[in-house]
Amino acid sequence: MAQLILIPTPIAEDRHQNTAPDVIAATLPLKHFVVERVKTARRFLKVINPQVVIDDLSFFEIDKGFSEADLYSFLEIMKSGVPVGLMSEAGCPAVADPGHLAVAWCHKNKIDVRPLIGPSSIMMALMASGFNGQQFTFHGYLPNKKPELIPRLKNLDNLIEKQGATQIFIETPYRNGFMIETCLEALPPHRLLCVAAALDQENEYIKTQTIAAWKKVDLAFLHKQPAVFLLGK
Repeated sequence: MAQLILIPTPIAEDRHQNTAPDVIAATLPLKHFVVERVKTARRFLKVINPQVVIDDLSFFEIDKGFSEADLYSFLEIMKSGVPVGLMSEAGCPAVADPGHLAVAWCHKNKIDVRPLIGPSSIMMALMASGFNGQQFTFHGYLPNKKPELIPRLKNLDNLIEKQGATQIFIETPYRNGFMIETCLEALPPHRLLCVAAALDQENEYIKTQTIAAWKKVDLAFLHKQPAVFLLGK
């Protein structure tokens, strides 16, 4: 039966042993995959099934320059009853990556979508933050220039005061310092900021404290560490 199987992958490298047996069982029969990065997908598939012949598999990479028309053409194979797997670079597919386009295509074409359970850095960070888990908004990447970023952060601060909803965003790892420094500049001293970095790794770091307290922290160790940022009250 044709299905789009949403396959979660490890957040941290070399953590494939955390892959749930149900995920492995659902992935092994698949021959066609939509992936964020072919190299990562090949490595994951080889680890969970050393006997797999990678050259027998077909991949469509949804990189920065991919064509939506080509993606939809690749997915046409499901209309003949062939299942396809969808994988993100890390974590849950279709969350903070363009895989949602494949999911939307399946709904429009009345093809079943099957999400599998796996790690999500956004959910893990929210769980560990101590912030409101009933109301939250994920903003993805915020502006990467201070003149645009500072007013955006101030707007998020106002939303927290008015609604109490947690505000979540991410940044390219090498810009962590810039992001936190701008938060320290733009936000009031009492605002709570949670930084959840290197999740599911040996050097995992999760801390929630006020902006005033963050100003006393040496942030150099967060450079190039994948991180999720959360604002709350």
